[in-house]
Amino acid sequence: MSSNKIKFVWENKIFSIKNPDPNETILNYVRLNLKKTGTKEGCAEGGCGACTIVLGEIENNKIIYKAINSCISFLPSLEGKQLILVEDLIADNGSLHAVQDAMIKHHGSQCGFCTPGFVMSLFAMYKNFNSYNKEKIQDSISGNLCRCTGYRPIIDAAKSLNSSSKIDKFYKNRKKTINLLKKINLENVALTNRSKKYFSPKNIKELKKIINYNPNATFLSGGTDLSLHVTKERKEINNIISLNSIKELKFIKEKNGNIQVGAGISLIKFEQYVKKYYPDFNSILKRYGSVQIRNVGTIAGNIATASPIGDTLPLLLSLDAKVVLQKNSKQTVLPLNKFFISYRKTKLKKGQFIHSIIIPIYKKNIFKAYKISKRIDDDISSVCASFNIEMNNDIIKNIRIAYGGMSSIPKRAYNCEKKLINQILSQIDIKNAQKELEKDFTPITDMRASSEYRIEIAKNLLLKCFIEIKSKSLIRIDA
Repeated sequence: MSSNKIKFVWENKIFSIKNPDPNETILNYVRLNLKKTGTKEGCAEGGCGACTIVLGEIENNKIIYKAINSCISFLPSLEGKQLILVEDLIADNGSLHAVQDAMIKHHGSQCGFCTPGFVMSLFAMYKNFNSYNKEKIQDSISGNLCRCTGYRPIIDAAKSLNSSSKIDKFYKNRKKTINLLKKINLENVALTNRSKKYFSPKNIKELKKIINYNPNATFLSGGTDLSLHVTKERKEINNIISLNSIKELKFIKEKNGNIQVGAGISLIKFEQYVKKYYPDFNSILKRYGSVQIRNVGTIAGNIATASPIGDTLPLLLSLDAKVVLQKNSKQTVLPLNKFFISYRKTKLKKGQFIHSIIIPIYKKNIFKAYKISKRIDDDISSVCASFNIEMNNDIIKNIRIAYGGMSSIPKRAYNCEKKLINQILSQIDIKNAQKELEKDFTPITDMRASSEYRIEIAKNLLLKCFIEIKSKSLIRIDA
């Protein structure tokens, strides 16, 4: 059975919308239909955080609160969730929420345009964690980019929440909210709005049926990049199949010496898991995008998008990851370094989707990753580099090097790798390897960096990697 409605919880009630426009954003619906204008549009690409709202979802019989960018989230993604807007934070007696009160007391606002976004980001942090150190606070607001006041008063406001009461109206209503969310019929969703269709199956069996009838549909996994076709390029996506509600794709586990990641696992869940194996991967993900982006985006979506500047892709390439592709009931395992064909082109065939990703665990190898961008938080890379090195004493026995931002696709540096195998970490060996990068890459010049800058940075990151390996006591300063 399929439903032509999306259902969500708002203001302690179940709302339903029949056949909404699949290309409409949550932001537009909130402002134009619900007439709630506290949520603002700034950049329309998920970069500034002015549009931040919070969605509540049931996990292990608890409500997890996720800050998201409503400007790049399609309306059907509200299905099965609790919608929380900045106007909803005020208590029934009219008093401000603890987060709002803290922002006022610590003067965490100037013009006010971006303030609702900050409030919602801090609200999600307030609800999900019992205490808030500086690192947690900075990560929570990294996607809110207004600098009118500087961050100090906002950080002070966030710190003060450690001493505030954790009992708010959402806590008091949590049982009712959970019951309402459970009441929502978790049917497969099939929407038709004029020429546009949107499907959100709940299992792979239903997914295969939908694909057979809609072989040319566009798959949505996260959608933080796909949505930009609508919001920035003003294009329509007429046929969408969302993978975000398929429980069979929401797994992450260690098996047979590999990390196996389902296509439905968000970046924020992946970063929490991968940290114990590859701390540098975790660090890059925190810089990859804001909490709002990482709550929605997926590794599978990154791979399918095939962006040459996708930060996860060079890391996965250096780790010799494989991608599991599925069409009907047949699965094909393909090395990731054979998946990318040309700019934004992959080996995904019609009707084929990414089921999962397999990432080998190299317990004895040295893994390092670096990102160069114009700002630390929530910025697109000029160059991203990753190194996976097997050492025997001071001799390099095996090495995999990959770069993003250096070519039309994320690529391994094969010539550089060959030059380093069976070499020691000497200055001359590294210098010779650096020269090989000019054979591996011919970078473009664009708004983020010149070709000359990119090749020089690529060489210097190689040097930086080996300096850090040789000087174990060296304090690392992230670029």
